[in-house]
Amino acid sequence: MDTSVTPSIIEFLSTRSSTPISAIGLPAPSDDEIETMVRIASRVPDHGRLTPWRFILYRGEARERVGKYLADLAEEREGPLTEQRREQELKRFARAPLVIGVIFAPVEHHIPEWEQFLSSGAAAMKLCLAANALGYATNWISNWYSSDEKGRTLLGLAPHERVTGFVHIGSCPQKVPERPRPEVKDILSEYSGPWEG
Repeated sequence: MDTSVTPSIIEFLSTRSSTPISAIGLPAPSDDEIETMVRIASRVPDHGRLTPWRFILYRGEARERVGKYLADLAEEREGPLTEQRREQELKRFARAPLVIGVIFAPVEHHIPEWEQFLSSGAAAMKLCLAANALGYATNWISNWYSSDEKGRTLLGLAPHERVTGFVHIGSCPQKVPERPRPEVKDILSEYSGPWEG
């Protein structure tokens, strides 16, 4: 074990957390940093080397355009929206300076689709870790439009694709309060034989 590196990595992994989107602001990652983050995010288990995921950048004016699409779609689904409800959708992708969609793009293969989806989830988590390691705050969400066929189309997904998550990324000067985490003793057990119910 390389003791000169391990303690800082362990400390980083032990304290990593999500930041409320409302607390995420400028500056956003640069193009070079985004490329680094996506390169790191792609280094995940991927049986069959299928690359069953891809990434979409939502930034700048595109965030407002997506908000308009979502507000119109919400009104189509729910009927006339209150001003507050419409504003919620208009700002949905504009709260953080950068949103990266992690898109599950399954491949027809003998590797099961659920296993490919796990790979996509790993890519989303690695994206968060890479952004955090570069000093940025992140929040990984999905929300209602991820389950809506028309919503996915408006967000740039092909018909066969699904949302793994939308990672909101930016800067947050204040430390986020720690939330309760599970105790290891409550989530870890030794194997003792077949499940008996």
